[in-house]
Amino acid sequence: MSEAFRTAHELGMATILWCYLRNPAFKTAATDFHTAADLTGQANHLGVTIEADIVKQKQATVNGGYTVLNFGKTNPLVYSELAGTHPIEMTRYQVANCYMGRCGLINSGGAAGDDDLGQAVRTAVINKRAGGSGMISGRKAFQRPMSEGVELLNAIQDVYLCKEVTVA
Repeated sequence: MSEAFRTAHELGMATILWCYLRNPAFKTAATDFHTAADLTGQANHLGVTIEADIVKQKQATVNGGYTVLNFGKTNPLVYSELAGTHPIEMTRYQVANCYMGRCGLINSGGAAGDDDLGQAVRTAVINKRAGGSGMISGRKAFQRPMSEGVELLNAIQDVYLCKEVTVA
């Protein structure tokens, strides 16, 4: 991937890397750690290291994957000082793992479901307040009637245009 990204950069192209976790071992009977701040943060770091310009990641919803899964090495300070359990803190940790925001973090909008408009606005507010670079919406907007999809996309755009929604 690094070589492909380097070639893209030589051609003046930007690179976007989906850094989703895909490992059945990251899911326990009690919790799905595929959206853990510590694990997704590491995935983001790897994406930036191979020279992605933008990293796309699911927004963090839990934390502590390393400790619960006994996966890799970590330090208790990660959880007490860097990435707590508040959604903005966890997403900020994802941004920090993108070389402190040098590489933009966009969060996915998540699967379509109930209250898509409210969920999309919430995701956008969290991403913006955490210092992220944006949000991407697919199914939530494009697998519904045109007027509803446009309303959802406009609501997301309004969050990023709103001067009152600032970095927390």
